[in-house]
Amino acid sequence: MIVNADLHVHSCFSMASSKDMLIDNIALQAKFKGLQLLGTGDAFHPEWLKIIENSTKYSGDGIYSKNDCDFVLTTEIEGSKRIHHLIIIPTMEIAKEMANNLVSVNKYKDGRPRTKMNGAEIMDLAKDYDCLIGPAHAFTPWTGMYKSYASVYDCYEKKPDFLELGLSADTNMADKIKELQDIPFLSNSDAHSPWPHRLGREFNQINLEDISFSSLKSAIKNNKIKANYGLVPNLGKYHMTGCTKCYQIVDPIIAKENKMKCRCGGTIKKGVDFRISEIATWKKPHHPKNRPPYIHLMPLAEIISMVYDKGVTTKTVQSKWKELINQFENEIEVLINVPLNKISKINEDLTPAIDSFRKKTLYVSPGGGGKYGEISFDEKIQDHTVKKEKIITLDNF
Repeated sequence: MIVNADLHVHSCFSMASSKDMLIDNIALQAKFKGLQLLGTGDAFHPEWLKIIENSTKYSGDGIYSKNDCDFVLTTEIEGSKRIHHLIIIPTMEIAKEMANNLVSVNKYKDGRPRTKMNGAEIMDLAKDYDCLIGPAHAFTPWTGMYKSYASVYDCYEKKPDFLELGLSADTNMADKIKELQDIPFLSNSDAHSPWPHRLGREFNQINLEDISFSSLKSAIKNNKIKANYGLVPNLGKYHMTGCTKCYQIVDPIIAKENKMKCRCGGTIKKGVDFRISEIATWKKPHHPKNRPPYIHLMPLAEIISMVYDKGVTTKTVQSKWKELINQFENEIEVLINVPLNKISKINEDLTPAIDSFRKKTLYVSPGGGGKYGEISFDEKIQDHTVKKEKIITLDNF
């Protein structure tokens, strides 16, 4: 069975997460999105575990169900060097025992626990309990594994079960690194709110024998991920090297020469694009034969927002989003499968936008420094590039 799975989200107990990140809300919005399997997130937090127990029915083999949505226990841990690790956990009992054994300063205060343990130690803990583990958003400049290490083996000492790409990278970028050739890639949303423009903005299409922890573990380990779906990486807010204060894109060489300080006084963050170029084995991607395709998507509400020049949460955008969902069941179907002539009957204005996104005939002005990229219909997408006049160089720094 083919399942759409988003395996990295957070609960209402994580810092900067919406109070609406509750099981009932997540399950309902997952149905609208078109997701069948979600990570619970924050599975070491005792209050969140209570909510999971009270809000779901245990279906066996690590699966907790609410209506038509199934959950597998997951948590993100911040280890030494502020690196984030994603863990997929077999059962509630194991989650509780692992939480008790984790030395952390905030595991009862924040859904994402912090520990002084390094990657190898966290991996050993995970493997002691038959969990799956890998680096979360591996390339991001604040908390990604590659910000501090040039190799995944320097972090973990052993091969992780997977690597999470993050919003600012995709398979074409990651497959320039030789050591990742035999590591499965996951694309997850890292959602902090349950609404469909956040939940499932990146997800995985996985071939499972059934919906269970055992089947998920087998699928990840045996290359049964059929496709990764996610943002055009240029849209990611850390794709290019940029200032975290004024968001100006900066030539990475100039940034280093100026000790990562912008002319506005802000701090410059090294972009995912440049970081991958530093550690890449090849200039062009070398996809192993078992690597699934990476398919670029954008949340439907954001496409509607762009077409009507209205905010994502406005009544205009939400009403037009609901019209499509009511007609075609879920957002993923609208974005990928529904014929354009059928979409046109509901909303003619959106058809060119969805068509352009499917054909990759959009132009993306890349994000950087903490600001998401921007889209227009005027020019073709130029992968991982930005117009020269938008980059601070030696001539204009």
